[in-house]
Amino acid sequence: MKQYTPEELNQLSKEEIVSLLMQSQNEAARFKERLEELQLHLFGRSTERLECLGQLSAFNEAEVVCNEEEKEPEIEDAVVARSKRPRGKLAEDLKDLPTRKEMHELSEDELTRIFGQDGWKRLPDEISWSLEYHPSVKEAVEHHTAVYAAKNEDRIVRAPRGATLLAHSIATPSLVAAIMNAKYTNAIPLYRLHQEFERNGVKISEPTMANWVIQCAQRYLQPVYDKLHEELCRADIVQADETPCQVNKDGRPANAKSYMFVYCSGELEKERGIVLYDYQKTRNADHLEEFLKDFSGTLVSDAYSGYHALDRRRDDIRISHCWAHARRDFSDAVKLMKKTGGPSKQRIKKSIAYQALERIGTMYALEDEYRELPPEERLSRRQEHIKPLVEAYFAWVKEIDPDTVMSEKTKDGLRYSINQEKYLKVFLKDGNIPIDNSASERAIRPFTIGRSNWHVIDSLKGADASAVVYSIVETAKANQLKPYEYLKHLLSVVVEHIYDTDPAYLEDLMPWSENLPDICRKDS
Repeated sequence: MKQYTPEELNQLSKEEIVSLLMQSQNEAARFKERLEELQLHLFGRSTERLECLGQLSAFNEAEVVCNEEEKEPEIEDAVVARSKRPRGKLAEDLKDLPTRKEMHELSEDELTRIFGQDGWKRLPDEISWSLEYHPSVKEAVEHHTAVYAAKNEDRIVRAPRGATLLAHSIATPSLVAAIMNAKYTNAIPLYRLHQEFERNGVKISEPTMANWVIQCAQRYLQPVYDKLHEELCRADIVQADETPCQVNKDGRPANAKSYMFVYCSGELEKERGIVLYDYQKTRNADHLEEFLKDFSGTLVSDAYSGYHALDRRRDDIRISHCWAHARRDFSDAVKLMKKTGGPSKQRIKKSIAYQALERIGTMYALEDEYRELPPEERLSRRQEHIKPLVEAYFAWVKEIDPDTVMSEKTKDGLRYSINQEKYLKVFLKDGNIPIDNSASERAIRPFTIGRSNWHVIDSLKGADASAVVYSIVETAKANQLKPYEYLKHLLSVVVEHIYDTDPAYLEDLMPWSENLPDICRKDS
C-alpha cells in the first residue's frame, strides 16, 4: 500500500480517503490474523492433529494419559490382546510364556501355633498371577566349526554352518533387528541406543550400528521392499504424501531440502496393507511418475502440483483429493476467532468457516457410518446420501463473494474447495476410495517423529536405508505383525537366499503370507 504524505492526503476526495481507510483496515485485519495464526502454531495446541492423527505429546505423555481410576490390567490383558476368558482357562492362555511358580506357605510350626497339633487340612491353593519384566538378554555365542582332514589325501571338510549376515562381524539377525526396531519403530537415536547397550555391558559404537543397518537394508531387506513395490503397483488405489527432511552429505549446499515420500495401499482395502517410503532429493513430479510407472488406478493425495502434473501426464491415473485438507483452513479460521476472544459463540457459529466445517462434518459423520460396509453398498449409500451434500456444498461455496470475507484463512478454504472441486468429488465414484488422505499422513508420522529426534540423515545411503526399513516396519504394523520378530525373520531367511536367481521365495515372506512363523503375528 502506498505511503501518503499529509499534503497528498489533503488533496484526496472523501471517496478516495474512505477507500484508503477500508484498504488499510483490511490489511491490518489480514496482518493480525496472520500473526495470531503463527502464534497458534508456535504456542497453541494442535487440536486437529491430536484428534485426527492420534498424536500425543511425547514430553508430557505420563500426565496426558494418567487416569487414577484406571483399573489394573489382568495378566491375560497385559500379555495378549484377546477377549477375556474364564480364569480357569488362564493357564491355557499363557501356555506359550515362560512360567515359574512361587509358593507362599506357612511352616509346620506356624500352622501348629494357629490351629494346634494336627488341627488343620490344606484346601486348594488360591492362584493369582503377576507379570515380571526382564530387560533384553544379551548372549555371546562362541561358534566352533568342526574341521576334518582325510588321512590318505589332501582334502579338508568343514561342518556346515548357516550363512552369516556380514563377513567377519558379530552381527546376527536378532541383534540387527533389535537395532532397527529401536530406531525405526520406537524412534530411539543410535547414540542413545549405544548408551543403553553400554550401560548393560555391551560396547557397540554408533558408526558400527549405522553400518549394520545400511548394509543389511541394502542386501537383505531391499528384495522384500521391491516385492512389496510390485504388489502396491497392482492395487487399484494408492495414497501418497511427502514430508521434507535434510541429508548432510548429498553433494548439495548445507540446509538443502530433501523429501521422503510415502505411498500406501487404499485405507478401505484392508486385506493387504502396504506402506512404502521413497527418499528423493527434490519434490519433482518425475519422482512420482517413476515410482508409480507400473501403477494404473486412483491416486489419493493433497493438492500439491506434482500430483496434478501426474494427472496431466498419465491417462491411466486419476487423482482424488483430500477433504481433510479442504476443511483445514476453515478449522484454522475458527481457532483464530476463538483465540482472539472477539466474536461471541453465536457469531462464530454464523461465520462462513464454521458453516463450512458443519457441512463437511456431516459428510464425515455419514462416511463413518458406512466404513464397515462392502464397497458396493458403501458406494450406493454415498450416491444416495453424501453426493447431495457435496453438490450443495459447492453450490453454497460458489455463492459467497470473497470480497465480503475478512478472514484470509476462510478465503483460502473457499479457494481450495473451488479449485479442487473436480478432485474432491472423485471419492463419490468408487466405494473403495477414502474421503481423505489421512491414512498416508498417519503413515508418515513415524518418520517425522524420528526426524525430530535425529534432525538430519547423514548420507544418501542412510536415507535410502531409512526408507527401506521404515517401509518394512510400517507394513508389518499394517498387517498386525510384530516389527521386531518380522525383521528378525526376514534377516534370517533372506540371507540364505541371497544368491538365488528365482525370487519365488519372497512370496512366503510377504506380511500376509500364511507361512510366516506364528511368533511374527500379534495375538488377536
